[in-house]
Amino acid sequence: MSIDSTAQDLPQLRWVKSSYSSEEGGECVEVAANGTAVHIRDSKDLTRSALTVPPAAWAAFVGFAIAEAP
Repeated sequence: MSIDSTAQDLPQLRWVKSSYSSEEGGECVEVAANGTAVHIRDSKDLTRSALTVPPAAWAAFVGFAIAEAP
């Protein structure tokens, strides 16, 4: 896991907003993946750092989140 200097440093990636995010503010998480990493950022504040994790770690997180969803 690493933290990129800012989310703005990754403009070449295709960012996808979480389906749980809304246009009304609140939780606005975006992810972008390439062959070697998954990047996670707060879409409301691109001056903050983005979190970068290996694809296997992201898959494990998503699997856990889906299993625990109501």
